[in-house]
Amino acid sequence: VPGEEDAFLTNPYGMMYEEMTASCLVKLDHGGRVLYMPDFGDLGYGLNRPGFILHSAVHIARPEVGCVIHTHTCAGLAVSSLACGLLPINQTAMRFLKLSYHDYMGVVLDLAEQEVLVRDLGSSEAMILRNHGLLTVGRTVGEAFNWMHRLELSCRAQLAAMACGTPLQPVPQQVLEETHMNYQPQTRRPYGVMEWPGLLRMLDRLDNSFRH
Repeated sequence: VPGEEDAFLTNPYGMMYEEMTASCLVKLDHGGRVLYMPDFGDLGYGLNRPGFILHSAVHIARPEVGCVIHTHTCAGLAVSSLACGLLPINQTAMRFLKLSYHDYMGVVLDLAEQEVLVRDLGSSEAMILRNHGLLTVGRTVGEAFNWMHRLELSCRAQLAAMACGTPLQPVPQQVLEETHMNYQPQTRRPYGVMEWPGLLRMLDRLDNSFRH
């Protein structure tokens, strides 16, 4: 939360994503204390403890991070279950050449896992939680979304290629390294700067109730 270093916003547990608006978000501090909870009436939405443990761990360890996104998509779950992980077999996937991995330790219920999570993430913007899903971070929502969107596309493309049952075309390591370097922040504008405003305009055209 801008101006509140010890606070972050999260979605209420139980509400469908398509139902959420800005006023539905719950504000917590890093210790899990609820600073603001909307009145959901009889619906009784609460908080997801695994989600709190995961998100708060990153916000505490990486104060520059303004947004953490964690997903359980079909493609993400599938690639997280592969021993090979994400393969750099296309240009988009080469952006994730230095991708981080976190081994599965069960449902994230123990605060002790936070130390392992942040150690495995390191300074990376993207991580595969093995046998679990995907995680990306960014200084802004747009930046974190861009990382997640591209990671999701990379997972889908890999599964489609592997489903063909034919050998995958390798790329020389030097080319992989050079392509990965061209994706780094110092070589281009920050991720999300161009795309995010356009996506918000699209949402406004479809249904601007998310702003309320």
